Amino acid sequence: MANDLMAGKITSVIVNYDENGSLATTHSNQGSDRGLYAGLLGWDILDQRLENSQDLINKNIDFRIEIKDFGFDHPNTYRLILKSGVCTHTLKAISVGGGAIVVTEVDGLSILMNGDYFETLIFCKSSATDVIMRALNANSEFEKIRILQGDNYAIVEIMGHDFIPDDQLLQFGDLIDVAKIHPVLPVLSGNERIIPFSSSTEMLKYIERNDRVLWDVALEYECLRSGLSENDVLRKMTNFVEHMQTCLKQGLAGTEFSDRILGSQSVKYLSMQRSGDLIEAGILDSIICNVSAIMEVKSSWGVLVAAPTAGSCGTLAGSVLAVAHELNSSESNIAKAMLAAGLIGIFIINNATFSAELAGCQAECGAASAMTAAALVTLKNGSMVNALDSASMALQNSLGMICDPVANRVEVPCLGKNIMAAANALSCANMALAGYQSVIPLDEVIVAMKHVGESLPRELRCTALGGLSSTPTAQSIEENLCE
Repeated sequence: MANDLMAGKITSVIVNYDENGSLATTHSNQGSDRGLYAGLLGWDILDQRLENSQDLINKNIDFRIEIKDFGFDHPNTYRLILKSGVCTHTLKAISVGGGAIVVTEVDGLSILMNGDYFETLIFCKSSATDVIMRALNANSEFEKIRILQGDNYAIVEIMGHDFIPDDQLLQFGDLIDVAKIHPVLPVLSGNERIIPFSSSTEMLKYIERNDRVLWDVALEYECLRSGLSENDVLRKMTNFVEHMQTCLKQGLAGTEFSDRILGSQSVKYLSMQRSGDLIEAGILDSIICNVSAIMEVKSSWGVLVAAPTAGSCGTLAGSVLAVAHELNSSESNIAKAMLAAGLIGIFIINNATFSAELAGCQAECGAASAMTAAALVTLKNGSMVNALDSASMALQNSLGMICDPVANRVEVPCLGKNIMAAANALSCANMALAGYQSVIPLDEVIVAMKHVGESLPRELRCTALGGLSSTPTAQSIEENLCE
C-alpha cells in the first residue's frame, strides 16, 4: 500500500518503531521486516523471493529504521516516511494480527484503510473538495466516499471495487494529485452496511431455524459481506485448503533453513510413528506430525495460510487435515469446516484480538484452538450448539497463555503451544459432541480473554523480554543465531 501511495517510485524510506512497542525488539528476527521490504518493492504476497527481500531492499531503496519513543498507542505500529524524486508522503499503520492491517494516517490525516477495497486518494486544496464531491456524488458506483480535512489541504478517499477511471479524474484539472491503492486482502468487502451479526449471541438471534449448522451461516455471512455467490465463496475457501495441503506436503518432505532453532522434526516423527516406536496415540499422532510439518514450512520461509496467525498456523490446518484424512472427508467438506472456523475467528477479532502483542499467545494459539474445535465438530457433522460449546471450552482452557518466543524466532515454545492447542481442540470437539456443556457462552469467554490479555505485563506479550525469552539458554541461542 505504501508502494502504491508512491506510484511504485520509492527512492527512500524511514521506518519508525516505538521503543516501548513490540516491533522494537521483534521486527528483525520474526520476519516483519522482510514482509515490509517485499511490500515496498512491490512484490505479491505469494512471491517466493520473500526470503531474500532484505538483501534486495537496499539495492533499490535508501532504507533506514529508527527506534525511539514516538508515543504510539499500539505495540505493532509502523510509521513510514516515504520519498520519491518528486514527492514525500507519510503513512502510519498497525498490524492487528491474523494478516490484518489498518492504515490509520496518511500525511497526518486520520484514515482507516484495511486493504479490502480499491482506494482512490485525491490530494487537493481544501477549497476544491466541494467541486470534487459534487462530481463524485453523481456516480453511485462507489461504496464509500470520505473527506479527510487538514488545515489547508484535504484528501478525498473513494472506496470501491475498482478505481475511478482516469477520464473522470481529468475533469479536476491541475488542482490535485492522485494515488491508487490496490486491495491486499483476498476478498473485497462489499455490503458492510448489511452485515447481519458480529458475535455468536447476535448470530443465534439472527438465524431463523434451530437446525442450521455453523458452516452454513458462515457461508451466508461471507456472501453478504463480500457480495460473492455461494459457489465463489466455497471456491475461494477450497483454494485456501489447497494451499494448506501443499504446505503440509512440503513440510512432510523435509525442510531446510539455516537461521532457525529447530530442524525438520516431522519427518522423523512420521517415520517413528509408522515403525511403532512411539506411544500409540491414534489420530493425535497424525495431528502432531501435521502441526510440526506446517510450522517447519513457516520457519523455512515457505508459503502458508496464516490462519488465524502465522505464529499459530499449524493448529487449524494440521488438525483439520489430519481428521479429514481419518474421516475420508471431501475437499468440499474440509472447506465447510474452514468456513465454520472462520466464523469463530470473526467473533474473536470483533470482540477481542488475534494479536499476541496485545493479549499474549491466548489470542493466537488460544484463538486457533477455538476455531479448530468448531472445525472438527463440523467435520463430524455436529450441531451449532456443539460447535459453539467446543470453541468456548477450547478458549477457556487457553486463558492466560503468554507469548515468549525464544531468540525472537516463532519456534520455541510456539511449536509446542500449537500442538497443545491442537490436542485441546480435539478434546473439546469430542467433549462437545458427547454433550459436555461449555457453561460460559463463547462471547463471554472472548471478552474474558481480552481482559486477561490486557492484564498481562508487556514482557509477556511477544516482546521477547520475559518468560522463556529471558532465560540464559534463550539468550545464548539468540547470540549464536545472530553471529
